[in-house]
Amino acid sequence: MQPFSFNPGPRLLSGPGRSPDLSGHLPDGSVLFVTDADVRRLGLPDDLLTALAQSGRTVTLFDGVEADPSRATLLAAVAAGREAGAASVIGFGGGSPMDIAKLAAYLLGSGDELDAIWGVGLARGKRLPLALVPTTAGTGSEATPVAVITCEGAEKRGVNSPALIADWAVLDADLTLGMPRALTAATGIDAMVHAVEAYTSAHAKNPISDLYAREALRLLGANLITACEQPGDRDARSAMLLGAHLAGLAFANAPVAGVHALAYPLGGIHHLPHGLSNALMLRHVLAFNAEAARDHYAELAQVLDPGCAELGSQAKAALLIERLDQLVTQSGLQPRLRDHGIAFDEAPLLAREAMKQQRLLVNNPVEITQSDAQRLYEAAW
Repeated sequence: MQPFSFNPGPRLLSGPGRSPDLSGHLPDGSVLFVTDADVRRLGLPDDLLTALAQSGRTVTLFDGVEADPSRATLLAAVAAGREAGAASVIGFGGGSPMDIAKLAAYLLGSGDELDAIWGVGLARGKRLPLALVPTTAGTGSEATPVAVITCEGAEKRGVNSPALIADWAVLDADLTLGMPRALTAATGIDAMVHAVEAYTSAHAKNPISDLYAREALRLLGANLITACEQPGDRDARSAMLLGAHLAGLAFANAPVAGVHALAYPLGGIHHLPHGLSNALMLRHVLAFNAEAARDHYAELAQVLDPGCAELGSQAKAALLIERLDQLVTQSGLQPRLRDHGIAFDEAPLLAREAMKQQRLLVNNPVEITQSDAQRLYEAAW
């Protein structure tokens, strides 16, 4: 067995209705509460906010986080926390509020400048105590040391450091019961991509990340369509949350690759939801990787379809791609770039932007060049 490292992630509170319990685990003092306007309007944070108020803590509510959050939004959150003298930070919502919360907690605690910590392992200071509460089952951001911000020119830039791993995460299925079908589908596919890409990552793949990735894919594959078609099914919602969290732990230790690299320009330029962007590129990147990742894809095919055990590895790999593609369409997502207003002649621009994601591309099972990326966008059109 090759040497490996594995970070187990945050401490976990799991179960319907658990989010108010978080107030008993935070330090005394002011709390910076990072969320977005839609989550706030739906009243999802109300029980936790009430619990925090009853504990005597002062809460500074920052609900200005947008999809694909910008540098300006991050700095505004940091300024709000600094003015309030925040002693801890909560990120509550989808991946965007959680990413802002992670970086705000780090910048407030460490005093570092943002431009000094882009990349892997450069954030080495001490952050404020941090708790994350996902309201979607997809990003896995509550489990990871990664935060992504949209910078000038629609470029996605990331910080990846153990300092960003939260102290606590809460998996409360009640917070996901009202998710619309499109969001359930997109975030669920996002989590499945995390599991698949972690399992085939060219760097840092290890037995524990593999274990989490397989179980994540099993949970997600078995429950995605139920969660889409029966949105009040707590068991399916709980399974999706746990699957997304396990996938997050997997890719936090064995990083994602080509699907994500080619998805990011779709979000940065066209502001498509991240999970949808992954769904649009999933089949095409996996088919491109199929020969190099054949054995690993074959193993994952048996997770989704145990009945395929007698097939050869090539047939199993093809079956995995087909099953994932079926889940995309069955979930209700439109699987072509043209369905989302993206022109065929944008492929060269998208390919150039994808090449900026070298931190992800290096993890792909096979090299993706700029010309390869252009062909993949054309195939996805």
